[in-house]
Amino acid sequence: MLTVQVILVFRIVFQSGRMLGGGLLLAFTWVTVAYAGLCKPDMQNAVKVRLSIKKALGENAYTWDSSEEYLFKAMVAFAMRRYSIQQTTQISNVLLCNVTDRISFWFVITDSSTNSTPIARTDVEAAIRMNRNRINSAFLLNDNTLQFLEIPPTLAPPVEHSVPIWLIVFGVVLCITMVGIICLVVSGIQRKR
Repeated sequence: MLTVQVILVFRIVFQSGRMLGGGLLLAFTWVTVAYAGLCKPDMQNAVKVRLSIKKALGENAYTWDSSEEYLFKAMVAFAMRRYSIQQTTQISNVLLCNVTDRISFWFVITDSSTNSTPIARTDVEAAIRMNRNRINSAFLLNDNTLQFLEIPPTLAPPVEHSVPIWLIVFGVVLCITMVGIICLVVSGIQRKR
């Protein structure tokens, strides 16, 4: 609804040809107010993120700057696109809020059609869980150093062995039993002689 108001303001300003600067200022103010409303600490659809780059990479740690923020937004938009084929999430739909020096922040993803309605947290969590490996790989981190708080880390798929473990244990026990039987037979034959 807010974007409809912004579009109406743009139409009025461009059609009348007057007060272009004031109209643009008013429109950008509305968009800023809308984003500020989405970046509230108690927002229910926000996801908190904490990164430990120095812990993960040591001396090879990179600095978190606007380029890294852009990459993070792109990876989250990628995750949302992969999760929902019909949705066209853009990088501009990912809002980073309260970015601190210790690299923790939270983000909200807005719907691309309205650009002011946040996407449900359950959909965001499912998209992140589905693409967590790709996001971690982009930043050279793992689930312990790139934490999406309140989203449990993904578990690695169980390793499937080509030979079942019970068959290996059974073979070892059978071999020990056979060696014991052979030793008893050989020692019995030697005693008879």
